[in-house]
Amino acid sequence: MIPISVLDLVMIGEGNTLQHSLADAVRLAQHVEASGFNRYWVAEHHNMPGIGSAATTLIMSHLAARTSSIRIGSGGIMMPNHAALIVAEQFGTLEALYPGRIDLGVGRAPGSDSVTSRAIRGTSQAPRELADDVVQLLDYFADNGRQPVRAVPGEHNIPIWVLGSGLYGAQLAAAFGLPFVFASHFAPSLLQQAVYAYRSTFKASRFLTEPYVMAGVNVFAADTEEEAAFLASSHQQWVANLHANKPGPLPRPKEGFMKRLSVHQREGLERELACTALGTRSQVRRWLLEFVEHFQVDELMIDARIYDVEARCRSYQYAAEALSSRT
Repeated sequence: MIPISVLDLVMIGEGNTLQHSLADAVRLAQHVEASGFNRYWVAEHHNMPGIGSAATTLIMSHLAARTSSIRIGSGGIMMPNHAALIVAEQFGTLEALYPGRIDLGVGRAPGSDSVTSRAIRGTSQAPRELADDVVQLLDYFADNGRQPVRAVPGEHNIPIWVLGSGLYGAQLAAAFGLPFVFASHFAPSLLQQAVYAYRSTFKASRFLTEPYVMAGVNVFAADTEEEAAFLASSHQQWVANLHANKPGPLPRPKEGFMKRLSVHQREGLERELACTALGTRSQVRRWLLEFVEHFQVDELMIDARIYDVEARCRSYQYAAEALSSRT
């Protein structure tokens, strides 16, 4: 069975609160741990109504304390928002609290708009290269004395994953010999080129001897295709609202949402969410296996912005059952 993991933005549903969403995140983390999932990652976003994952490392600690074996990570920490030292201190501490269970996924997007970026970073707007941040993080975790200050004393074995939605992240991960994650769940157009660039230029390192690719997919699995489409409509509505400059909480699902859209709107959503498995367990299994075979990925990270937590847990469970099935 190919390893499967979870990406969570801690979506706040219509009529709910952040406290409610955090409780749902714990529920899902415990459920997927029991279902054999490999990781549970939280994505950093800021000033986005409906997304509750701004304090990423706090949520990670909350989830790690309430699970026992699943790896907890960031998908990812947006490095322009943070000094590498602070990230190293936070993740070094998390690794000390939960040994062998912490992943650090890093990206170079701000995870917000320009106004929010300025609020996060204060007066310093000096551009930084993700490559430089990665070097500093590796030095801090190795506690090798190459940086002028120390992070958390002692060596910390925290895997660093490079995130990307284009070729830059693929090339950077390959150059450092680090695992690579592609955001195909919302930016699928360059997936094939990025995987090829990563695999063809990968340099073995003390972290990896062979390239390792994880790709994001959306999965909406249910007992019928009609029910799966109904569940997916919350995710589709949220993305459509974002494109219309009307960001908000995760909407309740609606029957026939996609059919109500104009051709232009529907085609745009279908392009953005092209990496989506939707349907029954057998339909989801067929789609996921074809995706893995075609793009040659080593692990899948599933995003499923489903309004009802019970249906969300069931969708993830069906995905795991589908991939473990021999038929």
